[in-house]
Amino acid sequence: MKYSLASESEIWCFSVIQLEKDVAHPFCLSELAPGCVLIIRGDKEEHAVLCNNDKTYDLKIADTSNMLLFLPDCSTPDQLPSNPSTGCLIHSEIYGFANSYWELRRTRPKLKKLKKLLMENQYEGPSEEKQKGSDNPKYTMEDLMDSVQASEQEILQQLQAMHAYKIEGCWRILEFDYEMKLLNHVTQLVDSESWSFSKVPLKDCLQELEALEPREMIEHCLNCYGKRYTDEEEVFYDLNEDEVCKATALMLLQNAVKFNLSEFQELWQQSVPEGMSTRLDQLKGAALVDRNSRPQVISPLKVEDLSENTQERFNTLFNIRTKWTEEDISPYIQDLCGEKQTIGALLTKYARSSMQNGVKVFNSRRPF
Repeated sequence: MKYSLASESEIWCFSVIQLEKDVAHPFCLSELAPGCVLIIRGDKEEHAVLCNNDKTYDLKIADTSNMLLFLPDCSTPDQLPSNPSTGCLIHSEIYGFANSYWELRRTRPKLKKLKKLLMENQYEGPSEEKQKGSDNPKYTMEDLMDSVQASEQEILQQLQAMHAYKIEGCWRILEFDYEMKLLNHVTQLVDSESWSFSKVPLKDCLQELEALEPREMIEHCLNCYGKRYTDEEEVFYDLNEDEVCKATALMLLQNAVKFNLSEFQELWQQSVPEGMSTRLDQLKGAALVDRNSRPQVISPLKVEDLSENTQERFNTLFNIRTKWTEEDISPYIQDLCGEKQTIGALLTKYARSSMQNGVKVFNSRRPF
């Protein structure tokens, strides 16, 4: 085979990306599936990531000792004549070359910006919405995908976790007091009608509460705090006790720096709907109990408010508390674990272990 460079005006600029098999497979099919895309996302000050429909990848440059050549209409060995005695000289022009390529590494989606954007204009209910000016920022799904370094599916999953709702084509996060108002309407109705928390009828809920709040908001609240199912062609919701109790606790803690633990537990149990039971394990990743203080106290600490950067996250946690048990710190670092990575591996890398009163505790590897 004989090679020659194409004219300078014809040489193309290439960037080569090495794709994992499951990422590349949809692009190797004879007909590309709808919505099958690869998009590079990131602002100027951000490290670029590559996203497909449901995953996010870090882009890292990798050098190669072998120069990569780009040849149009290049023949592979199986396309050459099968008779080895027949000489065949093929002339090919080189239209580009590269000494490096982009390597993909699966990474966590960077979703903190999503909450920041939606918090700019929280939804506080229809009456408050009318009083707001039209210049308040609102974001469609396309806007969010242009700004957030995550795949579409990862963004949608996070929107669901944040109890966001699509209003007039734009995603909005409910203001916390308004969300609690909706939940309180639902739980009070369940109590007054003596319904089971595992069988709350959607139709009756909407009919009874539509005079107080929009029907779509009541249904959204039920979707956030319950599991939808159908029985004899009627729609019901099974309210999630843990989620309702957690929301009630966050309402009690929202303006507190520290709260006497025993007093909090008593007030918390009194505040949840009758028939539901509160437990401290319902607050994992949302509140922190200090059992070494006298009296014992509880304070709000939400995992979603912490940095997405692993080292910064550990620095913050060790500033809050110098020594952690694995049970206490796990809810605050679980989301940092990558594929096939365990909490134990993270702690080994970013913390130092020791024994305290027969219990293994972890402290910072860095001096403060």
